[in-house]
Amino acid sequence: MAERKPIESWLTDMDGVLIHEGVPIPGADSFIKKLRDSGKPFLVLTNNSIYTARDLQARLTRMGLEVPVDNIWTSALATAKFLESQRPGGTAYVIGEAGLTTALHDIGYVLTDHDPDYVVLGETRTYSFEAMTKAVRLINDGARFICTNPDETGPSTEGPLPATGAVAALITKATGKQPYFAGKPNPLMMRTGLNAIGAHSETSAMIGDRMDTDVLAGLEAGMQTFLVRTGLTSDADIAKYPFTPSHVVDSIADLVDLV
Repeated sequence: MAERKPIESWLTDMDGVLIHEGVPIPGADSFIKKLRDSGKPFLVLTNNSIYTARDLQARLTRMGLEVPVDNIWTSALATAKFLESQRPGGTAYVIGEAGLTTALHDIGYVLTDHDPDYVVLGETRTYSFEAMTKAVRLINDGARFICTNPDETGPSTEGPLPATGAVAALITKATGKQPYFAGKPNPLMMRTGLNAIGAHSETSAMIGDRMDTDVLAGLEAGMQTFLVRTGLTSDADIAKYPFTPSHVVDSIADLVDLV
């Protein structure tokens, strides 16, 4: 096997890698500071489409993690970039929060429930039966079905919550139409992110805590992958998959010296 080129840019998941339930993971601040001091291109990624990049920047700053807004890449931004490339100036019926609606407004999309080009499903804490019914009818009438990410559950202090992938499955059952998922593990999210920071997959690495999204997305985008043990995946879980990460480490703290 050919030797990998040195890592010149870094992509890292946020929840489970840099923070956990609103608290920074030890070493996250040192890792981000080292990245910023090095001048190397980097992105903090999240499949959560609820928040805008500016919202997330403020949230991270409160935790002591100084991440510039241009270094944050969400599934909402990846979805908007995809739709802009497919149908510039289009229309969409959106189920989601400000992170998604703002991203679509910023590319010049009109949000409407009248004969839209797309139904775009994102994350929200208030999925309504009325909105889902509207989405089903619009898709049956010909709107294309797009989803920000396939995550079936999301974390909360009370336990798992139904997330975008679970609601997408409901709409698929009612329409017979599968959505196109723009977020991880779709390598599209990684490639559009790399393009945004002028990086190349051959010299980039992806850090994540999940095999089924982070590691798979990094692998399919041609990057080195680092799995951290501070999130959802145990060593026993790794063996269940037909692929492996390039490296497994205890936490983000173990990667500071590699920057």
